[in-house]
Formats: sequence, structure tokens, C-alpha cells
Amino acid sequence: MENERRTARWGAAGLEWFSLPLLVLVWYLLAVVVDHRLFPTPVTVVRELWELALHRSLIADVGKTLARAAIAFVTAMGLGIVLGALLGRLRSVDRLFGSWIIIGLNIPAIVVAITCYIWLGLTEFALILAVVVNKTPLVTVTMREGVRALDQGYGELAQVYRVPFWRRMRLFVLPQLMPYVLTAARTGLSLIWKIVLVFEVLGSDGGVGFRIGIFFQNFDIAGILSYTVAFMTVVIFLEYAVMRRLEAKVLGWRPAFQSR
Repeated sequence: MENERRTARWGAAGLEWFSLPLLVLVWYLLAVVVDHRLFPTPVTVVRELWELALHRSLIADVGKTLARAAIAFVTAMGLGIVLGALLGRLRSVDRLFGSWIIIGLNIPAIVVAITCYIWLGLTEFALILAVVVNKTPLVTVTMREGVRALDQGYGELAQVYRVPFWRRMRLFVLPQLMPYVLTAARTGLSLIWKIVLVFEVLGSDGGVGFRIGIFFQNFDIAGILSYTVAFMTVVIFLEYAVMRRLEAKVLGWRPAFQSR
């Protein structure tokens, strides 16, 4: 039985490792079939990526975008967790501000960005604020549902045995909330990258989105794809090196995760 599980895990890992090479192969075959300068091959893009890294500001642009995304991510997660906890615990507060959350979830990101830029100018603070405003409602809703789903039986048990507050939080509350925190973090990362890039195109003094906007004006598709590959490499590294390891450590006790 154990051998079968080990074989299944190795088979699943093999499929994951094969996924990206398969994507590159499909890209290469499509580029060969299309055979047009606006559809470069992976080789052309990698060569352009190398030249940009050596002679231009690719590393600086990626670093600037990552810094903006990191600040916005941490701020939005912190605010969303606090607001979600309040809305989940206090029904009156949820009724009062529930419509605000709905508006925040559905207001177009481009409207928030343009408004912040008009009010605050094309500044770093305006860009990060716009991203936070767009991301916080999603985290709030996720955490609100997590707080509502807490098993009250554990709370009663802790109260009967007079478990201290912080110990109760660590042993009973946080383990139940962590799946919701990780879900909010993963969806938040996937959205924040995109939002930051779009806002950088609208107005910034550097970053991946800013540079892609310049490449777009020059119809430089190789440059656009080069920056895209560089940025997605960082995102994939964060997914496998950080998020999945954190998920395995925090949720490793769950059978659903172990059979993944």
C-alpha cells in the first residue's frame, strides 16, 4: 500500500515537472507554424531576455514591481484579515458595512487606479493604495466566511478548561482559519501581480508594466514576452518554493492535502 502511494506521488510530481516543458514545446511548434516576427519562438525570447538582463534595466524593473506587489499584498492581507474577523464575529457590523464590501468587490480596478492617480498624482503611494483598495475586499470576504465557519464546540471546550486566550487562538482558532488565510493569499497574489502591472502601464516611473507599455508602443513583442517570462519565473518560484511548502507545513495533517 505504501509503495503504491509513493508511486502515485512520484507520478504526480513527474506530471508537474513535465507541464512547463510541454508548454514551451507547444509555444515553439505554434511559433514555427505561424512563422511571423510578431510570434517569436522561445529561443528568440530567451535571447532577448538575456540581452535585456545584461544591458538594460530588466532586473531593476522586476525588483520595483515585486516591491510594490509585496507592500500591497502585506497591507491588503493585514487589513482584510482584521476586517474579515470583525464582520464574521459581529453581525451588526456585517449588516452595516456588507454593502461596502460588495461595492469594493465589483468596482472596476481601472476606476480605482485613475481616481487615485487624479487625487494623489502619479506617485508610488497612489499606485500601492489603488492595489490595496482592490485587493482588501476579497481577503475580507474570505476571512469573514472562515470566521463564520469556526467550530463553536472548540471554543466551548476551551472555555470549560479555562484555556488562556492566546493559547486558545493558537490551538483552536488559527488551525481552522489557516485554510482560508492561504486561499486568500494565493488568490491575492494572482490578482495583485496583474493589477500592479496594469497600474504601472497607466502611470509609473518604472517597473515591468511600465516597460511593457513602452514595448507595446514600439510593437516589440519579443521584449514584451521577455519581461513576461522573467516575471512569471519569479511568480512560479514563489508558488513552488514558498506557497506550496507553507501549505504542506500548515495543512499537512489534512487527508485531502496528503492525497493531492
